[in-house]
This record gives sequence, structure tokens and C-alpha cells, in this order.
Amino acid sequence: MSTCPSVAPTRSKLRDYLTLTKPEVNLLVVMTTSAAYYLASGDRLDWMRLLHCVLGTLLVASGTATLNQFMERRYDSGMRRTAARPLPSGRVSPLEALWFGLALSVAGGAYLFVAVNALAAILAISTLLSYLLIYTPLKRKTALCTLLGAFPGAMPTLIGWAGASGRLDGEAWLLFAVLFLWQFPHFLAIALMYREDYERAGFHMLPGFDRDSQFTRAEIVGFTIALVLTTLAPAFLNGFSAAYFVGMFLAGTFFLYYSLQLAKSSSRVAASRLLHASVIYLPVVLVIMMVSGMQR
Repeated sequence: MSTCPSVAPTRSKLRDYLTLTKPEVNLLVVMTTSAAYYLASGDRLDWMRLLHCVLGTLLVASGTATLNQFMERRYDSGMRRTAARPLPSGRVSPLEALWFGLALSVAGGAYLFVAVNALAAILAISTLLSYLLIYTPLKRKTALCTLLGAFPGAMPTLIGWAGASGRLDGEAWLLFAVLFLWQFPHFLAIALMYREDYERAGFHMLPGFDRDSQFTRAEIVGFTIALVLTTLAPAFLNGFSAAYFVGMFLAGTFFLYYSLQLAKSSSRVAASRLLHASVIYLPVVLVIMMVSGMQR
């Protein structure tokens, strides 16, 4: 039986639209939003409201990723790792991507406002605006873009917390701090792996003076230590918990080991290993927090 000639192109187009939303990044958004919602809910977890919160946040995140690629389409064509994306390759037109990104963003913000609460919607739209209007243009101007981009990058924790409780308290900001700090070893490892590619496209992901990456590698270790100490803090907030402390200590030791390995060697292999370690480390930390209730 022959397949309709229009089916294959349609599927390919849908895959391109899905690629624009950066599903690999959205997995992180779903994970952190869900964990924050769970922790803020305590014993009153509303599964349907959790679904609404995650879906709305996912729509805004997908719109943000699409609009980011729309804004950077000319520069992405100059990088080997991004040249095959739907926009620089011409498989999706800029106008299509613009409308798709706007539709996702507006739908996500409205969905959060109606199905969750106004605070979650405001935080989500603020994340979109800060990412697109501050972080994205600064990538071509200063290496401080990583610092500024870490703020919207950590916002899903606040969206999830606000979605469950309608407010932001100290524990919400502690969770925000964990994701904020985690981004530095994670994204700086990527910047080291693709330094030449970023420079070819005109992105200032690393400081120009740090040609041997010694400063960046020391920075990674510093942020990793700060992250590990931050994750250990809840063990002492409401009475010491040996189980929580041991779990976080072991996870932190695992992550710090790979940071120190990169500090000793500027090789791409060491950076890649740290990147993979970061992808393992964050879910483990979130699970430990969820199982312990973040020691509340």
C-alpha cells in the first residue's frame, strides 16, 4: 500500500516545529517546575493543577525557545552545531517561526493565568521577556550573559512554587538558588566544548582574556562548591537530618569530582564528562529534596 505523498513532508515539518521548541531543554523545565510544585504542595498535592502548571510553563518555554532561534537565525547558520536547525537550514521560514513562537507564548501565559494563578503567569512571561530581551542580545556583547541568563533559567522553580502555593517564600528562593548555581558548571562546560564555534558566530560566551580557560575552570569549581553547600543547607534548617545530608553530600562529591577533573585539564573530554555529570546530578538532587520534603 502506497503512502500519501503529503504525509512524509507533513511529518518532517512537524518534527521541525518540535525541534524549534528545544524538547531537550524543556525536559529540564518540566522536571524543575514539577519538583517545585510538589515541594510547595506539602500534603495537599493537586495533580490536575500540577498538570496545568507544567503544561502552561512548557508552552511559554517552547515559545521562548522558538523566538530565541528566530532572533539568532543568522548567527546559528555560522555554527556547526546549529547550522542544521530548521531556521538556518531554511526548512522553516522566519515568519512561520515568529508566529509559532508568539502563539505558544501567548497561549502559555493565558493558560497559566486562567488554569493556575496570576503569579505563575506573571513569572512565566517575565522569564520569557528577560530571556529574549536581556540574555539573548547580550550573548553577542559580553560574557556576563551567562550570569544574567541564569536568572530566567532558574525561574521554572518559582513558577512551579507559585503555581502550588500562590506565593514565594524562603524555600522557593532556596530551590531557585540551586538551579541558578547549577547552570554555571553546566553551561560553562558547553561553552568550553564549543568555544571556537561560538566565537565564529560572534557569541561572547567566555571572557576574551581567558584564552587558556583557567579562569573559567576555576569559576566552574567555585560555583560547584557554592551549589553543593546550598543543597546541604536544608539539612540544618529545621534540625539535622543525617539521611538528607548524606544523600546530598554524596551527590555533591560526585559532581565536584568532575568539576575538579576539568580544573586540571582543559580538554573537551573533561568538559563533556562534567556536562554529563551535571545532567545526572540535578535530577538526583531534586529527588532527594522531594523525598525529604526539603527538610520542612
